[in-house]
Amino acid sequence: MRLPGTPTLGPLPPLAETRRRSFVLLLVTFGLFFVGVGTIMAVGPQADAGTLEVALAHGFVIAVMISAVGHISGGYFNPAITFGFMLTRRISVLLGFFYLFAQFAGGVLAALLLRWIFPAASRDATNLGAPARHTIALGPALVVEALLTFFLVWVVFATTTDPRSTYSAVAGIAIGLVVVFDNLMGYPLTGAIINPARALGPQLIGNSWSDAWIWYVGPLAGGAIAALLYDELYLRPMGPPPPGGEPPGATASGA
Repeated sequence: MRLPGTPTLGPLPPLAETRRRSFVLLLVTFGLFFVGVGTIMAVGPQADAGTLEVALAHGFVIAVMISAVGHISGGYFNPAITFGFMLTRRISVLLGFFYLFAQFAGGVLAALLLRWIFPAASRDATNLGAPARHTIALGPALVVEALLTFFLVWVVFATTTDPRSTYSAVAGIAIGLVVVFDNLMGYPLTGAIINPARALGPQLIGNSWSDAWIWYVGPLAGGAIAALLYDELYLRPMGPPPPGGEPPGATASGA
């Protein structure tokens, strides 16, 4: 639900609390990319190599991490999610920038460590896990990244933000499963990056910038659309449920 009266730029929680939240976000994104990109480098560079393994690696890390530490700072493991929460004024711009810095830092640190761990042959064969298009053109690649991120941010809002949700206790599992099915569909096409921080680390450390804009514009656009739609359709008009439990505005006949 949109937070009425929340200042555009602030406020920030106390500095100690902001540091605690930011460290958790750095840790979650570091773990996601270290395991996810490490799996890509382990299974090989082919577009369809290890799709199931890569999907499960990303999904399991997210499910476990959000379940473990989501109560500290929410499910902000992805700049596209953070951007959606900033647009709907569920977090302030200042706090959002702290979150974004932590997420991008986690991606860069993971890429640095993977570059040190894996031999040059593995690094070079996979471009350190940097995103790349396979078999599809620029336009379809952009749409794939936007749609897959839309699904992810939609589920994050539905499970962690909507007070009517009965699934908040298992939100980590639901979000992890979205990451799994996003990768099952998108990994052979675009890498199913769905996360600008996931793109930046390998691109920066591996100096691989081919069609780089796709993995920023697509996820941010898809995430923004999902956040604004869910907020506008389901959170802003939300009121107390009428007798009988129908959603606001429904009639007894469902018309």
